[in-house]
Amino acid sequence: MYDWANSVYSLVITSTIFPVYFNSVTKSEDKGDVVSFFGIEIVNTVLYSYSISFSFLVIALLSPLLSGIADSGGKKLSFMKFFAYLGSLACVGLFFFDGDNLEWGIICAVTASIGYAGSIVFYNAFLPEISKEEEFDFLSAKGFAMGYIGSVILLVLNLLMIEKPEWFGLSDGGQGARWSFLIVGVWWAGFSQIPFKYLPNNPYNKKVDREILLVGYKEIRTVFYKVKSSPVMNRFLAAFLFYSMGVQTVMYLAATFGDKELGLPGDQLIITILIIQLVAIGGSYLFALISKIYGNKSSLVIMVFIWVLICGGAYFVETAYQFFALAVVVGMVMGGIQSLSRSTYSKLIPQDTTDHASYFSFFDVTEKIAIVLGTFSYGFIEQLTGSMRNSSLALGLFFFVGLGFLILLKIPPKDLEKPALV
Repeated sequence: MYDWANSVYSLVITSTIFPVYFNSVTKSEDKGDVVSFFGIEIVNTVLYSYSISFSFLVIALLSPLLSGIADSGGKKLSFMKFFAYLGSLACVGLFFFDGDNLEWGIICAVTASIGYAGSIVFYNAFLPEISKEEEFDFLSAKGFAMGYIGSVILLVLNLLMIEKPEWFGLSDGGQGARWSFLIVGVWWAGFSQIPFKYLPNNPYNKKVDREILLVGYKEIRTVFYKVKSSPVMNRFLAAFLFYSMGVQTVMYLAATFGDKELGLPGDQLIITILIIQLVAIGGSYLFALISKIYGNKSSLVIMVFIWVLICGGAYFVETAYQFFALAVVVGMVMGGIQSLSRSTYSKLIPQDTTDHASYFSFFDVTEKIAIVLGTFSYGFIEQLTGSMRNSSLALGLFFFVGLGFLILLKIPPKDLEKPALV
């Protein structure tokens, strides 16, 4: 249910309505797509890419320490609540962004991103505590599927608010978009009450130490050395870093690509992302089934190879129908690669540990660094070359490197069935 609650943020705010709305309200007749951000002249889409990079850099720096504190003091649920409420309030704050207050819009967008990313660190760490190892793959897939279903339901409502504002007593589509941001914040905080009520709070009865910052640092340092001594975890995290640079960047910037390179109208862009979400529901379960039959590594290799082909296809896409076809393929592998990456890493965590947040902080930090590097590279290459198509080719290279690490990762199926730091 937390996937159900927070996925509306990643779909409505980061992937569909907000990027299109942001591009629309930051364009002007005299300067085009160039904006002034605290006195700095910059292209609006480049600014958006950099803002995403910055928000995830903050979490990448904070989450290891926070995870150590959470594990040492049994405070995972408290930290998860804090970041969830922070993110949802920032979404409500976007209701007041109208293009004339660019700095406010970017600050709220960055804060919402920090809240989302921060809560996920602690949310993921509950997986080994609420399920058995043989349930990891399908439970992780079910979580992502629930997120896709919930976010699609809200996106359809938001799309109606934008396309038919008069049905809701709104003046225009722009006002509909702003109300969408507010509803996302309310949805996120509201449905979060369900997991907040039922998730175990401090199941190992850990006590908060007065020197909690020092204890948190020691906790994460101990786990760091354990991860460092595990070749299997190291190689998996290296592969995860590179292919996540591509996956996460596509998720965050697909709408801006369709808007800028293909000139697609906002409603078609949102429908494209809607297609991705619907197909991703089936993709999550499909690749969980493939992993059950052929193993996690084989399933991941297949998906990453498909992602390489997607990036190559994005360079040559010219029409709306080609973009829609590419979206179907993206949806098929997007849900699968996210859910299976999470469950595969869960299986590599030692069964006798209680430091799940600390272990998962390395997984989450790897993902956050991937987003920082991926979105920054995407924006930087666009800034240098003037084309997002070249940025798409760079993403293909990231996937290719990740594929290489996966192929070199020789994990027999039994290693995934019995996690060990070997």
